[in-house]
Amino acid sequence: MDFKYLYKKLSFLTFFLFCTSLLFAQNTVVSGTVTDARNKQTLPFVVISITGTTKGVNSDNDGKYRLSSDQSFTQIKVTYLGYKDAFFTVTPGTQQVLNIKLIPASQQLNEVVVKSGKKIKYRNKDNPAVELIRKVIANKEKNRPEAYSYVEYREYDKMQFSFVNVSDKLADKKFFRKYKFIIENRDSTTVPGKSLLPIFLDEKLSNYYYRKSPEKEKTVTLGEKTVNFGPTIDNEGLGQYFKHMYNKVDIYSNDVFLMTNNFLSPIANVSPTFYYFFITDTVVVNNQKLVELSFTPRNTTDMLFVGKMYVTLDGNYAVQKVFLTINKNINLNFVNSMTVNQEFEQNPDGRYHLSKSTTLADFGLTKNKKGGLFGIRTITYKNYVVNKPHPDTTYQNQELSVSDEVKHRSDQFWVQNRLDTLSAAESKVYKNTDSLRNMPSYKRTMAIAELLFAGYKGFGAFEIGPANTFYSFNPVEGFKLRVGGRTTPELSKRYYFETYAAYGFKDERWKYFLSATYSINDKSIYKFPQNYIRASVQSDTHIPGENLQFVQEDNFLLSFKRGNNDKYLYDDNYRVDYVHEYENHFSYSFGVNRLTQAPAGTLAFINEVNGVANNIDGLTTTEFTAGLRYAPNEQFYQGKIYRIPIPSKYPVFSLDYTEGIKNVFDGAYNYEKLHARIDKRVYLSQLGYADVTVEAGHIFGQVPYPLLTIFRANQTYAYDLYSYNLMNFLEFVSDHYESFNIDQHFNGFFFNKVPLLKKLKWREVASVKVIYGGVSDENNPSLHPSLYQFPVTGTGQPITYALGRTPYVEGSVGIENIFKFVRVDLVRRFTYLDNYDVAKWGIRTLVQFTF
Repeated sequence: MDFKYLYKKLSFLTFFLFCTSLLFAQNTVVSGTVTDARNKQTLPFVVISITGTTKGVNSDNDGKYRLSSDQSFTQIKVTYLGYKDAFFTVTPGTQQVLNIKLIPASQQLNEVVVKSGKKIKYRNKDNPAVELIRKVIANKEKNRPEAYSYVEYREYDKMQFSFVNVSDKLADKKFFRKYKFIIENRDSTTVPGKSLLPIFLDEKLSNYYYRKSPEKEKTVTLGEKTVNFGPTIDNEGLGQYFKHMYNKVDIYSNDVFLMTNNFLSPIANVSPTFYYFFITDTVVVNNQKLVELSFTPRNTTDMLFVGKMYVTLDGNYAVQKVFLTINKNINLNFVNSMTVNQEFEQNPDGRYHLSKSTTLADFGLTKNKKGGLFGIRTITYKNYVVNKPHPDTTYQNQELSVSDEVKHRSDQFWVQNRLDTLSAAESKVYKNTDSLRNMPSYKRTMAIAELLFAGYKGFGAFEIGPANTFYSFNPVEGFKLRVGGRTTPELSKRYYFETYAAYGFKDERWKYFLSATYSINDKSIYKFPQNYIRASVQSDTHIPGENLQFVQEDNFLLSFKRGNNDKYLYDDNYRVDYVHEYENHFSYSFGVNRLTQAPAGTLAFINEVNGVANNIDGLTTTEFTAGLRYAPNEQFYQGKIYRIPIPSKYPVFSLDYTEGIKNVFDGAYNYEKLHARIDKRVYLSQLGYADVTVEAGHIFGQVPYPLLTIFRANQTYAYDLYSYNLMNFLEFVSDHYESFNIDQHFNGFFFNKVPLLKKLKWREVASVKVIYGGVSDENNPSLHPSLYQFPVTGTGQPITYALGRTPYVEGSVGIENIFKFVRVDLVRRFTYLDNYDVAKWGIRTLVQFTF
């Protein structure tokens, strides 16, 4: 890097900013903090306006404001619900600090504050504000874009993240001197009272088309640009996750999804039950009379907004502008403040459409708001056209990925087509990131971070890991050492290899795994839509009943288990799989699998032949598998060599078929298996959400118990969302079953009503897991001695059972968000308590990150 050249540019920039400040010195700028005159607490969302005009600003969540105008004015007006209006004289043409103290208006306070004796109680009945919001609710469907037969517009989406209030002295410290060009790129004008240091920027320009009947929508991406932090960080995946946090806000919907939580919209059908509404002002904008309707939560700890909206009185009762902010008391992790501002423009037919939406959030690990991260997502809408039909092809074939050409538009393209402008600091982010990415010290730092957080150490085209599987132990293998790795996209996007080798010091046996994957559609095998073929060979151990994963990770922390855990299987597995996903999120898969299972530890395969017990060394099966999956509107957090589905309100359906083929590759049995599953996240507004899973399975044919359904048990001390946490390994088998799991998250709805628990910000969880099933006579070893006998202890005590008429039931109640990332459940088992060595109660923990 040419530091001399950089120094010249910084010098020029400093001179330019200095001259700019002189040029705008004639502007009148008033800033400060608004507080309650009695208790000195800061007041958010106070209106500070120029007297006699509609121009003004709102104080932020910390009571800070900044009002600037190039017009000369000498007085400002300060208004806030429950306080007396205040007027202050200002000096025109200067920058000045004016800290404001507001005096409560007792008559207004009587309407919302409960006091002893006589009072005026807030009521929905005969309340003009409530009658107005009910008219907004009644008309909201016709004020949405979907009310038109055809809609099209251009959308510019900008996402920016910055460090907040980084010390000016940081660049002088020895370690950070080399990053001075990053640290000095600051923005102190976008957000009053905060100095932003932009580090992430993502831009997208697109055209949107909507047709009502038959309903169809399509987005055509014109340009996409994002920062590039190098191969360690998946830049596209990072941007997608940020946008999931800052979801698009539809003020007319019942719920607003932000920071992985559902907030009840002030225009929800039930909003008068949860909000107080007040008519606080009337204004005239472009000859249109608007009512200022303010709202605040009835319970300040619920997932609700504080703010105001401006509503038209032309019979449409449309929202012309809305300001939303979250209350400080909300049980939300790492978010110090968050606001959403939306502006609407009028169509030729008199109705309004969204023209700009800005979401701002201040993040911090603690309540110390001097530092942290600040995120801004700004979406601008232009060229709005309604009821203009296009050919069917316009609305078909929704793009799933953008071309390299779209991702590498020229700087001139963005200058000409951005619907919004970049700040001076934002405009340097791309170049600064490119310089940072090539610095040796940065590369070393990212390599260490990847090892600590992802568990892999990269060496270009290959990386070693995961680190948490290098060492583990169990009663069969004893101490187990393992080392492995995988290729990266730097080697190839189409070819992908993964391998490991492991050795158990007790059984003195080597284990190994090797797979090769080829992407048919010239994309990474983890990019949607998938279309790949994979061949793998694996020789390792596993506990009966655990799902045999593509790579079974020997996680050290899961080596600690309760009860007896000495019945294992040695597996030798050869398989070929093909997966094909479609743009509509339907996918199919099929494969061939040859598996040999041999008993290990105290487990034995024993049957009777002519009344004589017979030990069997191993069981070989050859299977053909096929699967169907449909996940409408599914989205992923997309990594370089992994992807994680993002939970949503849409269900996921899967259907799997397996056929065992005898005498093919030494297969010993003919049988068929059918398995169906539905997963759904159900959002319950203020009561949080529930993750629901329904499953059913059936096996056709006579098979020994290792080929029956062995239910997912869990004998670790970690809470497993998808296993039965008080069921022992190998405890239950079945050839037909139905089950359902419900995991309910209340998001602190009840705890927030208790002062101590409210302060701790704990959240309630509850779950129930139920299985109905059994073993038919055809597969009952007591009726057919040639089948493998169910396992027993050394004293002959049965440890494996078939479900009877009574279902297996377990439930739990727990607390999550302990220290912001720990969940602890008290688990209770309700049935089959007389089985061998079972636990009726248990305490399980889970570490999870959530907002």
